[in-house]
Amino acid sequence: MKAILVKQPGGPEQLILGEHEQPLPNPNELLVKVHATALNRADTLQRQGKYPPPKGASSLLGLEMAGEVVEAGINCTKYKKGDKVFGLLPGGGYAEYAVIDEAMAMPVPENLSMEEAAAIPEVFLTAWQALAWLGKLQSGERALIHAGASGVGTAAIQLARALKAEVLVTASEQKIQACLDLGAHKAINYKEVPFEDEVLAYTNSEGVDVIVDFIAGPYFNQNLDCLRLDGRLVILASLGGGKVEEVDLRKILSKRLQVIGSTLRSRTKDYQIKLTEDMSRFALPLFKEGKLKPVIDSVYDWQDAAEAHRYMEQNKNIGKIVLRVS
Repeated sequence: MKAILVKQPGGPEQLILGEHEQPLPNPNELLVKVHATALNRADTLQRQGKYPPPKGASSLLGLEMAGEVVEAGINCTKYKKGDKVFGLLPGGGYAEYAVIDEAMAMPVPENLSMEEAAAIPEVFLTAWQALAWLGKLQSGERALIHAGASGVGTAAIQLARALKAEVLVTASEQKIQACLDLGAHKAINYKEVPFEDEVLAYTNSEGVDVIVDFIAGPYFNQNLDCLRLDGRLVILASLGGGKVEEVDLRKILSKRLQVIGSTLRSRTKDYQIKLTEDMSRFALPLFKEGKLKPVIDSVYDWQDAAEAHRYMEQNKNIGKIVLRVS
């Protein structure tokens, strides 16, 4: 089969369209003809040789896909040949064919295109894990979502609203309106003012209940100051750096704060299946009703994967960058 290969660890120019062995489904897996996949930061890190795939996973890039079932393993009962499915992968999405555990596959809603479906799994599952499972966000609480215009950010804004929470976000000036249009109640230009000041001013010094953060080090102390009593800080990445020079741990004690770190790709398959099932129950009906939507910045032909990676690394996108597998 054809697939996007990494010639050697390095820049986007290392991505080429080449030949790769087609995967074979085990008894519990579906073989899917991939129509679309989408970019994630993990793809750019793996391309650079900085984020190896989990043991047993495909060496190919691509953590999500949407496509059509061409073969179902002998133990599969939910889907059959011809069904349209989408889902999270441990790798292998940048290819003509991919295998997915049947329990991880979700049916493509009729109102969504393959490109739209491919833009859902990684960001909505990550956001659901952060908000509902780890942050335990409740109706009437407040959430602060950093990088509000990112793929996970745009998903988190919508899910937090669907959970009936008040939503604050940080974003750059050119991305503020997009966050507000998705339902954020307050959008803060983090480049102009310390976000802590804006959060506390907006909440009458009360703060927020849950923070979803991708920046880590530079934001850590401000995050602690923004959390109210029993607040939860969920750290999903360390894009700004992993170290903090000085922290007053008494803030964590006095406010009974929880600081939670998490990734998704390294989780067990059983965990990912349960997360998929839980998110599906909540979100799929809302996708079908148009109350949730994947936010797509741009769609590239997969032969232009290198150009798509360059674009992602320029940090200009609002929402997902999708590859159409032609």
